[in-house]
Amino acid sequence: MDNQPSVHGNDRDGQSSPVGRLAATVERLRREVRAAQAEADGRALIELAKGILVERLGCGPAQASRQLAELTAQAGVTPLEFAVEVINQASRDRVSEVTSAFLAATAGPPDERSSAVRLRTAESGALAAQDTQAVADSLLEHALTPLGAEAVAIWALGADGSLALAGSAGFPTAEAGRWRHVPPGVTTVARRGLTERTGQWIRSLSETGLPSIGQHHHSDGGRVAVPAETGGRIHGVLEIAWATPLEPPPPPIVRQVEALAELCAHTLETYALHHPDGVPLPRVLPDVSELMDLADGLHDPALVLVPHLDSDGHLVDFRIHHVNSRFLDPAGRPRGVVSGALLLEAYPMAAGHSELFERMERVYATGEPFRAHRMRLTALVDDVPLAAVADINISRHGGSVLLIWRIEDETARLASLLQHAQRLGRIGGFEENLLTGEITWNGQLYHLYGKQVSDAAVPLEELPTHAHPDDAVAIGRFLRTLLHQRRPASTAFRLQRPDGVTRHIRVVAEPVLDSAGQLYVVRGAYQDISAHHWTEVALAATRDQLAHSEQQASERNRLTLQLQHAIMPPTRAPLEVPGLDVAVRYRPAETQHLVGGDWYDAVVLPSRLVLLCVGDVAGHGIEAATSMVVLRNALRGLAVTGAGPGQLLSWLNMVAHHLTGAVTATAVCGLYDPENHTLRWARAGHLPPVLVRGSDAAPLPLVKGLLLGAVPEATYEEHEVQLAVDDTLLMYTDGLIERRDRSVEESLAQFLTVARAVPPTLDQQLDRLLTHSRSDTDDDTCIVGIRVA
Repeated sequence: MDNQPSVHGNDRDGQSSPVGRLAATVERLRREVRAAQAEADGRALIELAKGILVERLGCGPAQASRQLAELTAQAGVTPLEFAVEVINQASRDRVSEVTSAFLAATAGPPDERSSAVRLRTAESGALAAQDTQAVADSLLEHALTPLGAEAVAIWALGADGSLALAGSAGFPTAEAGRWRHVPPGVTTVARRGLTERTGQWIRSLSETGLPSIGQHHHSDGGRVAVPAETGGRIHGVLEIAWATPLEPPPPPIVRQVEALAELCAHTLETYALHHPDGVPLPRVLPDVSELMDLADGLHDPALVLVPHLDSDGHLVDFRIHHVNSRFLDPAGRPRGVVSGALLLEAYPMAAGHSELFERMERVYATGEPFRAHRMRLTALVDDVPLAAVADINISRHGGSVLLIWRIEDETARLASLLQHAQRLGRIGGFEENLLTGEITWNGQLYHLYGKQVSDAAVPLEELPTHAHPDDAVAIGRFLRTLLHQRRPASTAFRLQRPDGVTRHIRVVAEPVLDSAGQLYVVRGAYQDISAHHWTEVALAATRDQLAHSEQQASERNRLTLQLQHAIMPPTRAPLEVPGLDVAVRYRPAETQHLVGGDWYDAVVLPSRLVLLCVGDVAGHGIEAATSMVVLRNALRGLAVTGAGPGQLLSWLNMVAHHLTGAVTATAVCGLYDPENHTLRWARAGHLPPVLVRGSDAAPLPLVKGLLLGAVPEATYEEHEVQLAVDDTLLMYTDGLIERRDRSVEESLAQFLTVARAVPPTLDQQLDRLLTHSRSDTDDDTCIVGIRVA
């Protein structure tokens, strides 16, 4: 007796107590209910499969039942699995696609092949459910628990962007009660699921720091939030919780979850939601007729759009259901042409060259309104794209979308511009549209240029041709800042008018960007400052007040600049060579103390060959400038010997190493024969020349050659290229292309893109290369160009 266990210490004996018997009974009844429910779901699927066989075989129910039993036995599967296979073959819906893909991927074990049964059972339970709570219970029991999930929540998306908990399973009741409503703008796991069509797959909830339902019970587990979408419209979010971290799932599992989310979307679309106090939530906003009345009451053009779905229920376009009386088509078409058409048929450019259609899809899917200032609209009329800029407002109302736009009033803007310029006096206002090429001047600007109002306006890129040649460098900086750096800029220059009068002009301009950040308009003003000599007097007085040391540094820089300009002016008289155009450009560094050693030369030798060269001495300051002078003059003298470019660079290397204090430099040297149009060239550590032929531009082969001065003696490989009529050859220093944030290869590719556009004259081409240069190293630049005529 002493060895027998105590009544209260044995679990089996504990079940004999009243509380134990009651708990066992409750658990038994729960199992029976679940088994009965599963049996009922299975019978529903089997009966559905019998109905399909009756329709397909044209037989009676009894014969269909026998046929189903025979086919099941032949297939070697359970009746429920074969019934699901029949349903999948007949329906060809999203669930059948997912299960087919899953079975093809797994192809084997029965527990994995039961995916089709689980999904169809979950679908059957969802369709038979009376509310979203029952749908959540069915999804967790039949589809998600086999995947290892422990809880599920179905969120409904409100018209104001809020989230309401429509149903949940696996979470504590008190926890679900605290998460009944999530106000708009509160970032949760479910709201993150709205941002991407594939949803958010989170390894561990604690790693994100995002709040969500059940965060205290499943903090270390994985989370999935997938948008519940149907027909292009998002009705809510399906959120699933795991107890352990979630590893990246295979694609079949992802498609299963997306199919379950689509089931939730159909449920949310079918059943109305209720607040916790039992008051129904409004699911449908004003209908289309009320939205049409709203659009007609607006003072801006408005379109009422209804979704256009394909045969599979996917959103592919919007139909223009109504056009209000204020409608103003960007292409000038009447209302009747646009009303009733599909949006992408009326405005095909909205799909490819604008984000407008993508924004409309987003608004329709989520209900979040979209507003944009100065968005570019493009309409295609007779295969001609017409652009306009407008303020856009897109909002969803029930199942429709309201699109409102306000196109800029060009007439009012032009009148304001002219009035402002006339009020200031002696200021000419202008506006240049870079998309259409249209240029608008006021009367005062025509007067400053000495032109008639009927004459053509001058584009900004042609400004150097109307200015004094010595002002080309300042104008080039102005154009680069304005057009390529897209920043406001100003400069002063001497305007040379057709009547021979020279005026000192100051130009101020600013870029105008559209909503995509692209430059499309430049506006500004010219001012006559010829009488403002006080500016020069003030600058002279400021120089007199500098400290002695600063005066010495300024004088040193001034002498260096004078030396550079004396040897290499920004432009020079063209060479007299039959059948050949030669042009050179030199642009000094913007910062005076960075005076460098870039140099160029173009001269006809006694042999009638043309010597072409550019070079760059390492360093800055007076030493670099004087070394540049030595190398340039030495090459000129050596070229008279008639030696080839490789030999000339070999001799110049000895000069650099022994006679100039061991400086180093890079150079390209070429000899052009005008009779047979051939160029022999060699390089010493320099970038190769670029050949522009037709619409193509490419560098010449990279021949071998060390930089000058590196070693006492060096040999340089030569290369010969045959040029044709209209070919252009460009030699340049790295100050033209080099950028701090890009490699030389990327900078050279950008340079080749600009070089492919060949202006009428060689001088214009070199000016264009300087204007479009994107270099940011503040280094001086040399360019030598030849064009075979």
